[in-house]
Amino acid sequence: MSINEALQSLSHGRSRLWALLTDRVILATLFLVLMLAIIDPANLPVSLAFFWDAVVGMAPFFAIAIGLAAYFSATGADNLIARAFSGSPTTTIILASLVGALSPFCSCGVIPLVASLLAAGVPLAPVMAFWIASPIMDPEIFVVTSVGIGFNFAVGKTLIAITLGLFAGFSVYLLQRYGWVLDPLKGQLSGCRKKVSFSGPIDVQWKFWQEPARSRDFFNSAGSNGWFIGRWLILAFMLESLMVIYVPTSFIEMLVGQESIFAIPLAVVVGIPSYLNGYAAIPLVGGLIDLGMSQGAAMAFMTAGGVSSIPAAIAVFGLVKRPVFALYLFLGVSGSIATGVAWQLVTDIL
Repeated sequence: MSINEALQSLSHGRSRLWALLTDRVILATLFLVLMLAIIDPANLPVSLAFFWDAVVGMAPFFAIAIGLAAYFSATGADNLIARAFSGSPTTTIILASLVGALSPFCSCGVIPLVASLLAAGVPLAPVMAFWIASPIMDPEIFVVTSVGIGFNFAVGKTLIAITLGLFAGFSVYLLQRYGWVLDPLKGQLSGCRKKVSFSGPIDVQWKFWQEPARSRDFFNSAGSNGWFIGRWLILAFMLESLMVIYVPTSFIEMLVGQESIFAIPLAVVVGIPSYLNGYAAIPLVGGLIDLGMSQGAAMAFMTAGGVSSIPAAIAVFGLVKRPVFALYLFLGVSGSIATGVAWQLVTDIL
């Protein structure tokens, strides 16, 4: 390595370090840690332990999602996906809802794939269908839900995941027909949007590592997406650790553990900030049902929390423009209330 190259590498390293130390999201995370250390030092180890477990638990899924997104970009397969999802709106939205309900990604793990699809030019309608449906159900959660709550509840949750995906996808499609939310990504990622040709052949190189330019594309994509989305997830997990400490389960039980006319909307309101993840919610909801929580409220709690929990919402906020973020929350909340009411009516009949 020449002296100039060494100096350039050193300068680049310093620039990255400065960007890390001055990033507002990282600074917000460090501020929360500092405040907890000053105000409540006894709970600092508890918070950091939860934070570490959450990061380690998410890391494999996050790495897979980032890797897939980078692979799609480097090989050119993202153009194939964009073309496939740019066909008949009805077909693509239905397909995206079904795939989302069966995919293994949680509300945070799905975000890198969503970013990749949007950057590739995939229309927002099928992406939103996939985005909303994916966190609610996957094959493993289906099995755990069947054991922890009941088989009928697991089947209902799967059908609701697909229904919410369809609701979200077609809602966005109708809005876009009137010219709304045509460019959903924030500036940092919208600048990476590729121009997709919807006619003629697409150059796809599955063994991208055989071409230096594609290899650079892979690592650049993985690095930029990992940094952009990962830092928001770090802040989200830190906030989640504080919720675990300061929002006791008994308080949630007091709010939504009994049947009332407001049970379903209240379950949605409570579910968004208190929902941890698809697995932790199962014993909690099972216990709430034993305490008298209605089936509809239980379903609304799980769907609203899965789609728009605070960790997921923070990551989404960092990814898309504010109107799209507001639409994401509205679809998650309104859809959860509607499907909660529908599930309650079904269970009352059965």
